[in-house]
Amino acid sequence: MLRRCGIYLLCMKVETMTLLTIGTRTSALARWQTDHIVHLLQTAWPDSRCEVRSFVTSGDKTLDKPLPAIGGKGLFTAELEQALLSGEIDLAVHSLKDLPVRLPDGLVVGAIPVRADVQDVLLSGQGWTLATLPEGARVGTSSLRRQAQLLAQRPDLTVCSIRGNVDTRIRKSQTGEYDAVILAAAGLTRLALTEHITEWLPLATMLPAPGQGALAVQCRADDTQTRHWLAAIHHELSAAATSAERVFLSSLGGGCSAPIAAYAQFDGTILRLTGFVGTPDGRQTVRVCGEGEDPFSLGYQCARQALAEGAEAFLLKASG
Repeated sequence: MLRRCGIYLLCMKVETMTLLTIGTRTSALARWQTDHIVHLLQTAWPDSRCEVRSFVTSGDKTLDKPLPAIGGKGLFTAELEQALLSGEIDLAVHSLKDLPVRLPDGLVVGAIPVRADVQDVLLSGQGWTLATLPEGARVGTSSLRRQAQLLAQRPDLTVCSIRGNVDTRIRKSQTGEYDAVILAAAGLTRLALTEHITEWLPLATMLPAPGQGALAVQCRADDTQTRHWLAAIHHELSAAATSAERVFLSSLGGGCSAPIAAYAQFDGTILRLTGFVGTPDGRQTVRVCGEGEDPFSLGYQCARQALAEGAEAFLLKASG
């Protein structure tokens, strides 16, 4: 009788175990991020099992053109989102800054875990900083946001498009192909590559992309069980701050076609948002600040303020 009960209990445990299929891109950073989500889920739900499935996205395949020229953010998410909608995978892990603000029907962000560092950093094989780079130095970035803020500080620099994974960009900064490159600190920290950083760029100089440093776990809107599991790894403060930033972006109608930056953080119960809109050459910029308790209202109000202060003309020019 006891033996039968033991077998019965074991069967019950097996039946309650969960297999989640998680989609990811193939780069080392994407795999680290996915492994991190797997760790968080298995810590919260010890009986869960996760299977990782890799996808090569259109953005990963096209490396010879700048992002704005080939379509921007959605190029890194479309294949994963299609796999979600077809039921091939249960979850997809993204860098939140790569996720378009408008999601396909039927998909939601089920979790945003605790956010990492939001800063950008400069890497230079010669040990140069932004202030000491020689006139005309070649700085690698494919981000119009970074380009505008760099040129606003140093209009004498030559900003050059750069593509490829983190290791590739580091190598190009060390071999002299570029005098410096700009990368997100979070990626270098996650891959234990911070020894290559020459300078941590202050937020007063370089505001991050909306959502930078945060991960987004996407799932199907009607998958209530998966959304329940994801709730255990969701961080409300990180989600609120990044929501304000993404509302700022969406309210401006911006994507990869315009230099837009935003960063929100809590001071007690008050959320403070700083937003930036500029022209790609950095000659015209608008910087706004606001605070409030509701992230959606805050993002919208800061966007309206930016438009009123001249950003609308920048955005019309970018879209034209």
